[in-house]
Amino acid sequence: MNLSKPANTTKLCRDCAAPVSKDTCLICNSTRLLHHPEIASLSIAHVDCDAFYCSVEKRDNPDIRDKPVIVGGGHRGVVSAACYHARIYGVHSAMPMFKALKLCPDAVVVRGDMKKYAREGTKIREMMRDLTPLIEPLSIDEAFLDLSGTQRIHGQTPAQSLIKLQKHIATEVGVTVSVGLSYNKFLAKTASDLDKPNGFAVIGKAEALNFLADKPVGFIYGVGPAFTRRLNKAGIHTVMDVRRQSDKSMAEQFGDMGLHLARLARAEDYRDVKPTSTRKSVSAETTFNEDISDIETLKDKLWQVCQRTADSSKAKNLAGTVVTFKLKTAQFETITRRRTLPQPVQLADVIFRTCLPLLEKEANGRKFRLIGAGISGLSPPVGDSGDLLDPDAVKRGVIERATDKARAKFGKDAVMTGRGFKLAKERENRAASLPSKIHPDAAPDTSSDTSSDTSKD
Repeated sequence: MNLSKPANTTKLCRDCAAPVSKDTCLICNSTRLLHHPEIASLSIAHVDCDAFYCSVEKRDNPDIRDKPVIVGGGHRGVVSAACYHARIYGVHSAMPMFKALKLCPDAVVVRGDMKKYAREGTKIREMMRDLTPLIEPLSIDEAFLDLSGTQRIHGQTPAQSLIKLQKHIATEVGVTVSVGLSYNKFLAKTASDLDKPNGFAVIGKAEALNFLADKPVGFIYGVGPAFTRRLNKAGIHTVMDVRRQSDKSMAEQFGDMGLHLARLARAEDYRDVKPTSTRKSVSAETTFNEDISDIETLKDKLWQVCQRTADSSKAKNLAGTVVTFKLKTAQFETITRRRTLPQPVQLADVIFRTCLPLLEKEANGRKFRLIGAGISGLSPPVGDSGDLLDPDAVKRGVIERATDKARAKFGKDAVMTGRGFKLAKERENRAASLPSKIHPDAAPDTSSDTSSDTSKD
């Protein structure tokens, strides 16, 4: 069968991407078919890995493949990801771990390995690049693709290319992805959520308005709970209710987001797939196993997140002029403080010394459950410099760079500061006391490397 002339077909095999005219593929005998009258003309896709972190962990450990799995911290941490099995019990990302384990007490908790996930995500991204250079990443495990004009290069429609991409990822990486295909980014993103996991959904121009009409406003991507409540208070509950409002009225009531929503309600989205994404910040945070008020213990934890931020920024060859310090109290109040520096920095020592007085000001006996540090205002590093008020700054910078080289060559624990050694011993002691139902890879603290890309799983 000639796959180079599939333009008029409305039905494709989900297993081999061949055009199909009946109910069974004549090439591979599969009955898994994708049917849509506009399938040959649509070229904007959203590809989303299914429960990516958990899928990678299950791939690497067959013993937990059929069990509910949560990737995240210990009892006081938060859920980074939950597999579909765990989601049946109501577990979801960003949920406090103690709540997740109440809902799903038999879950296996695994500490996240961001380096591994990034490595696998890069493999998937390279497979996407084999199809088109127009890729806009949203996070480590999802991206928009514009496959306009690729049929002449690949001899197959975008839909066929995407079916083969799904199979290639499953074979080479060992995880599944769901695909949404449409004529704009909003509808492609919407479609990718309709048939999870390992799904392929299509929304065409002819059906878009009717498809959206009766959906609640919260169904629209980007409309969160707070905005939903504002809309509902104004008597706007469905997408059709939005259409009954004029653009002017939506803008006056809800600002730019109101105008944007009015256009999405009409299935209008003229944003291009942008292949470049600018990172805005690099940061790390950790949630404590128990609330902490002791200032010296908080300093140790601050050093830990500053070093993680520095390690990440060095790996990305970035520095920042703005240092951000974050605390969360036992009552879940978030405290954020920022300091702008005269030149870009990436050293853990500088980040720590910038955050330290901010910590000392806030640590007045209150108990805290989380601490974080980060840099923004990013640019390439310009080299370390001294400070007239701190003549030893350059010397400490030289020592830190030398330590980095030793850690890169011999392992992260090869050379430690006093604080680092103390924290390593604490981790060893905690690991020895973990409950038996927690997987050996679990840990009570969570950390995150945040950027302009929204982390999602």
